[in-house]
Amino acid sequence: MRLLRNICRILVGLLFIYSGFVKGIDPLGSNYKFIDYFNAFQMSWMEGTALFFSFLLSLTEFLIGVCLFLNIKTKWAAWGSFLFMLVLTPLTLILAIKNPVTDCGCFGDALVLSNWETFWKNMILLVLILVIFYNKHKFKSIFNLLEQSILLVCTLIFMLCIEFYCYRHLPILDFRPYAIGNNITEGMTIPEGAPHDEFKITLKYKNKNTGEIKEFTEENYPWQDTVNWEYASSTEKLIKEGYKAPIHDFVIEHPELGDITQDILQDNSYTFLVIAYNINHTNADNQEKLNRLAAYAQEKGYRFYGLSASVGDDLQKYKDAHQVNYDFCSTDEIQLKTIVRSNPGLVLLREGTVLNKWGHRDLPEVEELQGKDLAAFCLQSQEHAADKYLVWSLILLYAACLGFYLARKYKKQVK
Repeated sequence: MRLLRNICRILVGLLFIYSGFVKGIDPLGSNYKFIDYFNAFQMSWMEGTALFFSFLLSLTEFLIGVCLFLNIKTKWAAWGSFLFMLVLTPLTLILAIKNPVTDCGCFGDALVLSNWETFWKNMILLVLILVIFYNKHKFKSIFNLLEQSILLVCTLIFMLCIEFYCYRHLPILDFRPYAIGNNITEGMTIPEGAPHDEFKITLKYKNKNTGEIKEFTEENYPWQDTVNWEYASSTEKLIKEGYKAPIHDFVIEHPELGDITQDILQDNSYTFLVIAYNINHTNADNQEKLNRLAAYAQEKGYRFYGLSASVGDDLQKYKDAHQVNYDFCSTDEIQLKTIVRSNPGLVLLREGTVLNKWGHRDLPEVEELQGKDLAAFCLQSQEHAADKYLVWSLILLYAACLGFYLARKYKKQVK
């Protein structure tokens, strides 16, 4: 029994650590998911709290996971995980039945599960957590209370640093199909032989003699008997989902030129795209820098467009207020939120490949780009991203200190 409860503790701990971390490195992604949930359940008045819950959820999951994995504050972690599943299990059942949101967001964009897959995952997880919960008084930590408190506080500070960095800049790991190095055209392509959606079509015909409405399938409907039957209606039900390309609904609609998606994706020169999914919520502090970058791009003969889901009047007001010197095109809001976690953000493309992305706080200066090949500049800037080195150093330092401390404690226990 001791072995079983420790296996459950470690497995649940690792799962909570993973879930909390992948959400923590993408707080805006979790923010968008909370907004989807609020809208699906007619709770749009709570949208303003979405970012708070985004931070809180990932932080809580990570702390519970670390506590279970390290066997510290285990009673607290057992209660936390139990209450977690007490709320999430019935919620995921409702989501599976009603399907108001197609992806629960349990593991961010790192691992996308359907609602039914999430529900069955939670059922298995609930069994493991019940084993932990009913044995919570039997876990004995190798750390004293002071050491447990220090480890908990260090974990809290570590996770908050990760969350705030990724919120102010961009996620340190990008699991989305628009990640740097990915080709958008390839992401939109459905492989040959991939399964398609399967539907069940029900045809309703009315009997001309009796007025009876009868249902038929595609195999037995009375299409030849026009004397006795006439078509009334039909319904279509999805019974099996086929392959879905990672990128879909990506269309760039220019107000004058129309659909320019393929022109941009096939252009062997460079294209700058300013992503501002909602122009009314766009941070305009660095708009002047974007205007300078647009002037530089136009001078070099590169394309430079803004992409937004906002309507024309709002865009025109924004352009007039900030002397914007580039055209805005219309693009699906969900796609824009997926491309870059910043409003605005800047993306550089070449032949459909994402060369680099910048949040509005990290936009390059024109002087940095002058006289340089942009592809080489992007590669060099990624290799020398000092901030990311600092964050990864923090992660490695936390892991190393934890490992060293654990090794010393176990060594003392053996003695």
